Amino acid sequence: QVQLVESGGGLVQTGESLRLSCAASGRTFSGHAMGWFRQAPGKEREFVAALSWSGGSTYYADSVKGRFTISRDNAKNAVYLQMNSLESDDTGVYYCNAVKPSSAGWVATWGSWGQGAQVTVSS
Repeated sequence: QVQLVESGGGLVQTGESLRLSCAASGRTFSGHAMGWFRQAPGKEREFVAALSWSGGSTYYADSVKGRFTISRDNAKNAVYLQMNSLESDDTGVYYCNAVKPSSAGWVATWGSWGQGAQVTVSS
């Protein structure tokens, strides 16, 4: 069973940056599109960004487009999320997972989730 570990979260002020990392054990990212989701307090988990296996195609939620960049290092079985110009609405717990497109948008492929990385943006 895959174990996902997100890291790099923290408390920052509006306009600052953070870089999240995601690593996996028990399963390789090989062949999978990977993505990031987030869950704000009292809200449903939502899609943030996705990246194809090759890294050639990226997809972003409108709310983060132009500010966030997803990347991956297949050799390290790792996925990253560079977050710039952070806003208070970006506050939440960020999770990574393999993703696939669906009629409802990008959805997680694997049933298990990591503990997530807490991102808090203070104004």
